[in-house]
Amino acid sequence: MGEHVIKLPDVGEGVAEAELVEWHVKVGDLVREDTVLAAVMTDKATVEIPSPVDGEILWLGAEIGDTVAIGSPIVRLKVAGEGNVKPQSDAAEEAIKAEPPAKLPTPKPEAAPASPKAQSKAAEPKAKPAPAPANGAARNLVSGAPRPEGEKPLASPAVRLRAREAGIDLRQVAGSGPAGRIGHEDIEAFLARGPQVAKTSGLARKDNVEDIKVIGLRRKIAEKMALAKSRIPHITYVEEIDVTSLEELRATLNKEKRQDRPKLTLLPFLMRAMVKAIADQPSINAIFDDEAGIIHQHGGVHIGIAAQTPSGLVVPVVKHAEARDLWECGAEVNRLAEAAKSGTASRDELSGSTITITSLGAMGGVATTPVINYPEVAIVGVNKMMVRPVWDGTQFIPRKMMNLSSSFDHRVIDGWDAAVFVQRIKALLETPALIFVD
Repeated sequence: MGEHVIKLPDVGEGVAEAELVEWHVKVGDLVREDTVLAAVMTDKATVEIPSPVDGEILWLGAEIGDTVAIGSPIVRLKVAGEGNVKPQSDAAEEAIKAEPPAKLPTPKPEAAPASPKAQSKAAEPKAKPAPAPANGAARNLVSGAPRPEGEKPLASPAVRLRAREAGIDLRQVAGSGPAGRIGHEDIEAFLARGPQVAKTSGLARKDNVEDIKVIGLRRKIAEKMALAKSRIPHITYVEEIDVTSLEELRATLNKEKRQDRPKLTLLPFLMRAMVKAIADQPSINAIFDDEAGIIHQHGGVHIGIAAQTPSGLVVPVVKHAEARDLWECGAEVNRLAEAAKSGTASRDELSGSTITITSLGAMGGVATTPVINYPEVAIVGVNKMMVRPVWDGTQFIPRKMMNLSSSFDHRVIDGWDAAVFVQRIKALLETPALIFVD
């Protein structure tokens, strides 16, 4: 038997480090080649790290929330054969142990790669469980028996969010994945067995306090929002838009659309209106490097679409909206939204925006104060559409109305220019035929 050391691979061009957001295994687990060991996050893209070999986990080199440098050892396994660590090289082994596994914001002794606790666990004789079958139906977790106090169930952030929303204690849920990993289907199966066991009582007094470490996407969001608000003096401008004609046009286009075209929402119309407004005011479509004192004004209009996912807020980017027609914008928005929700969006698809749209859909409220997606200089917020009485000079008539709440970097965008930009979008959306006129 030998040992095999797995180092954090290069997970993206130009990426020097990544944050560990999830372990899928623990010390003592038997894994097969391609078993997912961990998930790391770079910017807002999550990448899974598979095992290249079969073996038994001896050591895990970082904790959830640690930032790990590319090339750092993160897992050691006991494998058949010699492995990739020579058995006689005690010095080499010590070197591996001594090598910092992660670039930590604050050093934590317990995160050392060769802690006595981890080593003692690795050295403990144990009954060899059968290798995890492909469907992962090992362990007594299939029975749904409660896990021991302190044992953390294996589950993705999306699954944990679903469980919290449903009031489920994940320790009560049987996992059908490798090593008892809990998936969405396990949550649904647990709920299907009956609300009396799936949900907790809502009337019992609760004095517990759960400390939740801010990691992964939530930490990225927190850092980005704090940076934006600390560096950008926002000015927010709210305007009311009559979208009655636009909604009539949208309904007609969707009714008569070809099979190969997507169903249009309001977003593609807004994107095309923004492209035309930016053509008149290119200073709106820019990145402000405030440290260098340079405004990078872009010719291409790369529109970020703020999207809520089970893990949190992400911003996939529709590149070169200026070169896409209405249908192409709609198709790309749909494609990116699905990728973002499933967690498969690439780093490139989640970066490179020059202006952003944020929308809460039907939950959009009357007005909002959008936070600019740093280091951009403008963001357009879509509020809830509703039917309101509008005075036409002789009577009140029902019209479909919607507010746009848009924020601008007041260091480089004056209030007058912000108002001109929004008024141009208003004119295009209220007379949608203008969107199609060159």
